Amino acid sequence: MKIHTLDGIKNISGERIYQARTSRHMTQAELAAKMQVEGVSIEREAISKIETGDRLVTDYELAIFAKVFRVSLNWLVENE
Repeated sequence: MKIHTLDGIKNISGERIYQARTSRHMTQAELAAKMQVEGVSIEREAISKIETGDRLVTDYELAIFAKVFRVSLNWLVENE
């Protein structure tokens, strides 16, 4: 299976995830822990790669990011 990118970026939500995390003064490790409490096994390194667009985000991960940040899925994938 070939993985496609948009201008070399593997997701469109990484920037929003970064914005949501930093606006809450949360570290990547803290975010990983919150995601794990919600049932998603993810490490700090994976969050770093998501935020920089170097890793795909699955639909279930995106749903849990939205839950943890208390934002809509639409907000996470909007391009502003």
